[in-house]
Amino acid sequence: MEYRLLGSRTGLRVSAIGFGGAPIGLQNYLTAEDRDSPAFRSQAVDAVRLAVDLGVNFFDTAPGYGNGRSESIFGEALSGVRERVCLATKYPFGEGWNPDDATAGLHASLARLRTDHVDLLQLHGGTFTDAQAESILASGVLDWADSMRVAGLCRFTGITAEGPSGALERLLRTERFDVIEIQYNILYQAVCDHQRAPAGIAVLARSLGMGVTAMRPATSGLFQRILLSAFPELDAGALTRLAVNFVLSTPEIDCAVVGMRSASEVNENALLASDTAARLDLRALHERYVMGSRQ
Repeated sequence: MEYRLLGSRTGLRVSAIGFGGAPIGLQNYLTAEDRDSPAFRSQAVDAVRLAVDLGVNFFDTAPGYGNGRSESIFGEALSGVRERVCLATKYPFGEGWNPDDATAGLHASLARLRTDHVDLLQLHGGTFTDAQAESILASGVLDWADSMRVAGLCRFTGITAEGPSGALERLLRTERFDVIEIQYNILYQAVCDHQRAPAGIAVLARSLGMGVTAMRPATSGLFQRILLSAFPELDAGALTRLAVNFVLSTPEIDCAVVGMRSASEVNENALLASDTAARLDLRALHERYVMGSRQ
């Protein structure tokens, strides 16, 4: 398993592949399996435990992934091996946010996760607007997150985002966050653009000492569906591996957080994370000039 530094602010070494908890928590997300069935829960618990055995040590979830279902599965599966992993969850922010409810929500997450703290507590965001950034900065929510760290309920704080924006850049430049998780994949490359020199919000985050994790590295199946619609003879599994390897090949990304549901998916992703010789040269792939000559 390949391990990378999750930014200088945390000093944590995390597996290049992380285990994303959305698919095991959200009903009808990507597949129609009943997330409440004993068979599915057993399958998911086994997948998480196998991931730990294979060296995956970054696990990312949220209370919103099935009203706590994903956190509960992680809690059961990681019982007894909690000290071996970096565990991340999230907290919501919106109209009516208040610190008492937020603290109660975090304690509920910890109970489901069967732990007294998480390693990373992240503000669960979308595509931030200027108004949202202003609301966050004026609300005291970041002071609350810092107080949770002081209280020992989390070690580091972070923020998640669906995509880059000026508002997100403003939030990062406050240097109140240790880690950012953001959508980055073979289709959505603006977060880290390698067309000329690496540029984008991931590069900014790295310059601030932040860790950078990528959500949806496999594109939630969109990349595969696009290509298979035109070329149905292609191997969907090979397309998924290509998409994940693209993210693993990006030096500015510390961890590709892949949603997994089964032991077979865990095995495939662990092998991919270990195969460093398979990494792509992104600069070479983006080169448009013959022999690299630009005049």
